[in-house]
Amino acid sequence: MSLLVAILLGIVEGLTEYLPVSSTGHLILVSQFLGETSEGAKAFDIVIQLGAILAVVVHYHRLLGARIAGLLRRDVASVRLAASLLVAFLPAAAIGFLLHKTIKAHLFGPLPVAFALFAGGVLMIVVERVRAKRQVHGLVGLEHVTPGRALIIGLGQCFSLWPGSSRSMCTIVAGQATGLSTGTAAEFSFLLALPTLGAATVYEGLKARHELASSVGGAQLWAGMLVSFLVAWGVIAVFIRYLQRRGLEPFGYYRIALSALVLWFALKG
Repeated sequence: MSLLVAILLGIVEGLTEYLPVSSTGHLILVSQFLGETSEGAKAFDIVIQLGAILAVVVHYHRLLGARIAGLLRRDVASVRLAASLLVAFLPAAAIGFLLHKTIKAHLFGPLPVAFALFAGGVLMIVVERVRAKRQVHGLVGLEHVTPGRALIIGLGQCFSLWPGSSRSMCTIVAGQATGLSTGTAAEFSFLLALPTLGAATVYEGLKARHELASSVGGAQLWAGMLVSFLVAWGVIAVFIRYLQRRGLEPFGYYRIALSALVLWFALKG
């Protein structure tokens, strides 16, 4: 893998990881277009998520620091948020561990990604229109994320194991369904990325370390993670401000348009 390709994939990861458009789906499509289809390239697409994880840590460093200090003091709000994150993390972690090989073998391709992009796009449009019609705004603040709501969000996250679905889309929509505001659901989704993406990155990095070394290279891996960190850091702040004014519907139309484009290319061979 060339350094330029690694940087390009890092940009794609940073731009799409926290938007409801599927970073994995975009990375699969761009990698296919660039001819990067080796096992090492597939592992690279997952491992560079570490940069996006660090972007969440930096953006929410004050919140995380306060919650960690609260855990040491056994503060009720901090303990409940930690418990909620654990509850939301476990379902996808268990299913991902059991079906990891099957997912990579059968779903890491343009057609499965196109299907998931389309289905997710339609879902977001329907959800946003129903919420607008009923004038639903939802509960604002992470203190409203109870373990019960977190379980529903965690079950929603399981659907994101299908590439193209989007982890952020699945968790934000699930959060909306529990009564949370879009902004609060997004913030919890970002925090949930820490254990979820962290576990996936460590697992894939250790499992595919030889493929990464032989077909990717250390310089390319570090460049991809650094670029994804810088881009994701900017995206998080902008996306949160956007969600406070508008909803997810525009992203739904983008997903449908992209799925149509992918299907057109696939039919053209």
